[in-house]
Amino acid sequence: MSEKRINITQYGNPEVMTLEEFSLPEPEPGTARVKIMAAGVNFIDVYQRKGEYKSNPPILIGSEGAGIVEAANLNTFKIKTGDRVAWTGLSGSYATHGNFPINRLVKLPDTLSYEQGAACMLQGMTAHYLACSAYPLQVEDKCLIHAGAGGVGQLLSQIAKMKGAFVITTVSTGEKKIISQKAGADEVILYTQVDFEKQVQQLTRGEGVQVVYDSVGRQTFEKSLNCLCRRGYLVLFGQSSGAVPSLDPQTLNAKGSLYLTRPKLGDYIESREELLWRSGEIFNWILSGKLKLNIDKTFPLLEAAKAHHYLENRETKGKVLLIP
Repeated sequence: MSEKRINITQYGNPEVMTLEEFSLPEPEPGTARVKIMAAGVNFIDVYQRKGEYKSNPPILIGSEGAGIVEAANLNTFKIKTGDRVAWTGLSGSYATHGNFPINRLVKLPDTLSYEQGAACMLQGMTAHYLACSAYPLQVEDKCLIHAGAGGVGQLLSQIAKMKGAFVITTVSTGEKKIISQKAGADEVILYTQVDFEKQVQQLTRGEGVQVVYDSVGRQTFEKSLNCLCRRGYLVLFGQSSGAVPSLDPQTLNAKGSLYLTRPKLGDYIESREELLWRSGEIFNWILSGKLKLNIDKTFPLLEAAKAHHYLENRETKGKVLLIP
């Protein structure tokens, strides 16, 4: 049988991604053969393609998706042929088929589409660990969320409101301001028109926020630190504008005994129990209507380069998917 996948043989611009045919071997013990119905497009894919997250080419890109199990070998996790499943953190998801570890697959509820499954695993569980674990939001906490109209930003805003927090977001356009407001933001700052640091200080009467969730990196890092209250947390979980400069730890002392963490999702879903907890809560919130997904745009697998251009140009207003 001949399948198709996106491969990268050298680092570079989106055009280095090429579609190739390949033959998928039979699944090894503990793995399942999955027909991929939808794959998530995320900034981690961009970082890998550019070589910012080092791995040796050729690289099988894509780490998030949803599909149907065609065969399972030595299954000990109640995943069987015909099950609808979703995943994140598994390489090779930009493809028509893949062999994936069974212990990293979660069953997709029948009432959620494959597109919804692929749209919520990475961004949904990222928003979950940010608000529930990296800095567990409390009632009346004030938080600043950069890229509030992005996929994670919209989900994180909604979860923060569930937790009873006061949510401030930053966005670049008036259109994105409306999107962020619909996701529950109490205040939305157009950072292209005003200084977000000064605006946050005004909104908090000079006290600052308990936490900044920053996925932008270089462009926002220093001002994000200045937005924090005493003993506040900067949770730096991405670098869409580039890596942040080196930091003297004494800076954290001088600015009010601040905390800085640079987490990644993999460390918050390392155990299967934690993976099932986070994904289960996300699924339940979506099914109950508490959490609303915004799938912005889909591209065919052949147009993976177009999807990356769309993401890198900061045009996204929600989740971007590839459909094999």
